[in-house]
Amino acid sequence: MGPIARLHLTPLTVLLLVTVVCVLLFLLGVGGNLSTLLVFCRCRELRSTTTLYLSSMALSDVLIFSGLPLDLYRLWRYRPFPFGDFLCRFQFYLSESCTYATVLHITALSVERYLAVCFPLCARRLVTRARVRLLILGLWGVAGATAGPVFFLFHVEGQECRPTEVGVRSGLLRAMTWVSTLYFFLPLACLCLLYGLICRKLWATQLGPRGRIRHRHHRQTVKLLGAVVLSFALCWLPFHAGRILFSSVARAGEEEEEEEDRGPALYAASQNFNLVAMLLFYLSASINPVLYGLVSARHRSALRRTLLPRSPRGAGSSRPSQVTFTPNTELCTSV
Repeated sequence: MGPIARLHLTPLTVLLLVTVVCVLLFLLGVGGNLSTLLVFCRCRELRSTTTLYLSSMALSDVLIFSGLPLDLYRLWRYRPFPFGDFLCRFQFYLSESCTYATVLHITALSVERYLAVCFPLCARRLVTRARVRLLILGLWGVAGATAGPVFFLFHVEGQECRPTEVGVRSGLLRAMTWVSTLYFFLPLACLCLLYGLICRKLWATQLGPRGRIRHRHHRQTVKLLGAVVLSFALCWLPFHAGRILFSSVARAGEEEEEEEDRGPALYAASQNFNLVAMLLFYLSASINPVLYGLVSARHRSALRRTLLPRSPRGAGSSRPSQVTFTPNTELCTSV
């Protein structure tokens, strides 16, 4: 009766709708990000420091989707959790690590874009593939270390995968909630500042006749950077608000004297809100390949050449020779 009572907080029709949307996002996200990795690996004209970031982000998004089947299982059958204590812990740790890594990658790539637009000579000297590879490894290390406490915050108790009592009472859950929140608001503020400076620089720059192509690419950059900031905020704000609500629910469950008045109502609100936040969370992990295809004609062309049968000889052989790859000019818009 326990599990059924919990599931009744979410109507069956809603669960079916959420499941269908999650399956579609899974197919789009995993297929799109794997195809992105394949394109970046096989097409030399797309290789740059920018694609190193984008490839690492695609890998992060694929790993994020590895937790979707468990999320759906827990949505339909909250108890029992038959996959063991380690998988309960590792599921949340991996999701948290990849989330932090994605945020750090977006921020680092935005800093690189700022240097490339505002200080091109300095960027050409400082930004190299070898340094970017080391930086990406460092970003993953920071993300994994920062998310480390999450591994010890969850366990299987009473046949449920849930936060530990010690973690809730000691304040670890609240601390990790604030760490996650800072990982959202600080990068968002940084993105807004950097993109504002980039826009001011582009609008103030006087271009000669030979700079028209680059100016067109810059206009594409500005449009997509605005879309990136907007999608980042829309997809992640409900997720982090849901985190804070979940933390409140967990603390309410520990305060027995208030549980009857506040706990059930907060739990129901948390469940409904987190359904939307979960969908937006996985949407954020699947939307990047769509942006690449919409904005970058070069990426669309490379994707067609990679996934579709090759045309008769010579059909696409002249395209790469026309590319004079200015580091991070067009694909920088594909964050």
